[in-house]
Amino acid sequence: MKKTKNEKVNICMVGAGYVGLVSGACLAELGHRVVCVDNDPAKIKLLEGGVMPIYEDDLERVVKKNVKAGRLHFANSVKDGMHHGGHRAEAVFIAVGTPPREDGSADLSAIEKVSAEVAKNMTDYTIIVEKSTVPVATCDWIDKTVKRYNKHHIPFDVASNPEFLREGTAVWDFLEPDRVVVGVSSKQAEAVMRRVYKPMKGAPIVVTSVKSAELIKHASNSFLSTKISFINAVANVCEKTGANVEDVARGMGLDKRIGASFLKAGIGFGGFCFPKDLEAFYWLSSQVGYDFALLKTVKDINEGQKLWLVKKVEEELWNLEGKTVALLGLAFKPETDDMRFAPVIDIVRELLKRGAKVRGFDPISQENAKKTIKGIYFAKDEYDCVKGADCVCLVTEWKQFGKLDQKKLLALVAHPTMVDGRNLYDPARMRELGWTYKSVGRP
Repeated sequence: MKKTKNEKVNICMVGAGYVGLVSGACLAELGHRVVCVDNDPAKIKLLEGGVMPIYEDDLERVVKKNVKAGRLHFANSVKDGMHHGGHRAEAVFIAVGTPPREDGSADLSAIEKVSAEVAKNMTDYTIIVEKSTVPVATCDWIDKTVKRYNKHHIPFDVASNPEFLREGTAVWDFLEPDRVVVGVSSKQAEAVMRRVYKPMKGAPIVVTSVKSAELIKHASNSFLSTKISFINAVANVCEKTGANVEDVARGMGLDKRIGASFLKAGIGFGGFCFPKDLEAFYWLSSQVGYDFALLKTVKDINEGQKLWLVKKVEEELWNLEGKTVALLGLAFKPETDDMRFAPVIDIVRELLKRGAKVRGFDPISQENAKKTIKGIYFAKDEYDCVKGADCVCLVTEWKQFGKLDQKKLLALVAHPTMVDGRNLYDPARMRELGWTYKSVGRP
């Protein structure tokens, strides 16, 4: 009887951040043996103790389940990760950070360092899978770097496998994806990647060239950013004409060519993916000789939308010097503790610049916010946050904020003024309760 190749793949996931840890845990959930590597010993120690270094819904359960099952392990070095417990990694995924530089380009130095380490520790055919969001041709540079350090001429391939995870629903997004994109340059690499994702039933696997796969991620995130900025621009027009942006968005979204997702007006997008990828895609387009002006406009609209909230506060309070402004929510979106590029950072800066006293509260990202934001009072809960406030601003639409005791809030504030930056509340109901209430693009 012909011996069949083992369907399970030994995987080394380099990087245990939002992308790497979720991806590694979920690949273990699919049945593979995974070793998550991170050069931060404190993070690895937390994970080995069953403590999650990030907040992500359902992640703790998946991690603990697969650690107990012997499918998920942790290591501090690429070398250990590639040969952990006597198992050689057939696939090495790179999921390290690619932060933006001042000119908008991505800093790929961490990817270069990992590529060199992988090359030095290969002992048999290895597929090196780029998981981080990177500009087109990054895999070419990984290939060159590996060849430079591959002293024993071990065969290898470089593939692109972009992630499409949303913080707050990342585990579900990985295990129940719309599609899996794989960019390869050989049949052998494609075969390994199909084995990796074979246990994932129902998800179409889109196999492309490496460069096409690299571009798909930037194009996808930039398009979604464009939808958000578009509806925010529409909200500004609605505000000036007396139309309701939610009615407009609903009427647009029922058109199958448009779709309802990402048509929710607010104070702009944040997080690490959209702003960074938008900048990187614009920079890349400029580098190859194309002025992708649309992307710059998308960014400008988003930056202006953050200041919309500050302007609304000024419209209600006039001079902000000495006035108290309460901010409900600090993370860039609900169900995450991520403060990277959160709109509230710019909002706080502008409020403080105008002399306001700022109070803030977030149910999950409070500790991360303290590392990012200075000069404000961090409240112990929602009610402590609004105490004595001249204006309350809804910044992040956490579900619990939708269930607040409004009468209790009204009794605590100095003045019953609210600016709802996420259109969480019903305008008629809020005014009926006694609030002077402002929201985004709604009369």
